[in-house]
Amino acid sequence: MKVGLFIDTWYPMVDGVIKVVDNYARRLMKYCDVVVFCPETRGAGREDDQVPYKVVRCLSMPLIKSDYDLPTPVLDPRFEAQLLLSGIDLVHIHSPFSVSLAGVLYAKIHKLPVVATLHSQYRQDFEKPLKFKPAVDVAMDAIMRVFNACDECWAVNAGIKDLYVREYGLTAPCKVRLNATDHQPVADPAEAARVVDKTYGIPASATVFLFVGRINFIKNIDFTVRALAKAKALGLKDFRMLFVGRGQDGEKLAALVQEQGLAEEVVMCGLVSDREMLENLYSRAKLFLFPSLYDANSLVQIEAACQGTPTVFLEGARTAATVTNGVNAFVCPPDEDAYAQMILDILSDPDTYGRVSAAARRDLYLSWDDVVRDVYADYCIFVDMKTQQ
Repeated sequence: MKVGLFIDTWYPMVDGVIKVVDNYARRLMKYCDVVVFCPETRGAGREDDQVPYKVVRCLSMPLIKSDYDLPTPVLDPRFEAQLLLSGIDLVHIHSPFSVSLAGVLYAKIHKLPVVATLHSQYRQDFEKPLKFKPAVDVAMDAIMRVFNACDECWAVNAGIKDLYVREYGLTAPCKVRLNATDHQPVADPAEAARVVDKTYGIPASATVFLFVGRINFIKNIDFTVRALAKAKALGLKDFRMLFVGRGQDGEKLAALVQEQGLAEEVVMCGLVSDREMLENLYSRAKLFLFPSLYDANSLVQIEAACQGTPTVFLEGARTAATVTNGVNAFVCPPDEDAYAQMILDILSDPDTYGRVSAAARRDLYLSWDDVVRDVYADYCIFVDMKTQQ
């Protein structure tokens, strides 16, 4: 079997969806051939030579005021030719835009099965730039036609399935397929802490909070800064907040940190791509602060759980659909004062923290090896069904 994975962005850009597709592709190579269809992106170098699967890229154009580029496969005859000659048996799309649409159209012409993973809350994506409900509705109608043309959709948690079925108008068959991680628990947490402290100049006595992801206010990281300023005013001492990642709001975040009087407590770590260092960072952190209402089911919360580091979410967050407040994570009302007080309450109750930390690893840590084994089994069923039709 040869599988085509279609995505509308790719390395050197780094986000959760890219990491999902990369992990799928690497592990699927144990079972079948894999081709990733994706766009050229800004700063791309020799990334494609460093992966075990084939990568086919199409031309793209940069988008103003965005981290992402606009793929243009219909303007790239070389890409179209490689798709036609690919010999893929199944199409799996991870976005509903131009590259993935090319995959869906190819599958329909050649009578191949199509699977889609529902990674994002697209209405939020459209509302920010379009700012006009009829235009948002038109855009949503266009992407839902793509998803509804699929043989099956996989939602990353029950909350996202409910969103697509009840609010977005999904009619294609849909089931939940959870995300996972390729991280492993650190062997020596004390050594991991020493490495992080030395690298980032953190006192050994400091309580560490962590965020990993795009430095973009759509992730609500400005909420985190203001909440920590309130916690500091309430008596939180000797702490460091580490922001790991890069993105379009880096300067705005730095300015907000200064404005809120947290220059000594906040560390801007930049992009960290070394997995071992990321594991060390998660292990060193007491809490993973993730008040995002944008994310669907972020990999970072699973990576944190792998190290027994609980996440503090907001009520109403779809990405919190897999957790239980006070059992394997913490869920707070969407209010900065409440978030600040919850942080202080967590730190003042080490027994509860210990139970939640252990449960986070037990309940939320999931391996990509196990997930992709089941994915491949489903692929085989889909291909067999199409062959018999």
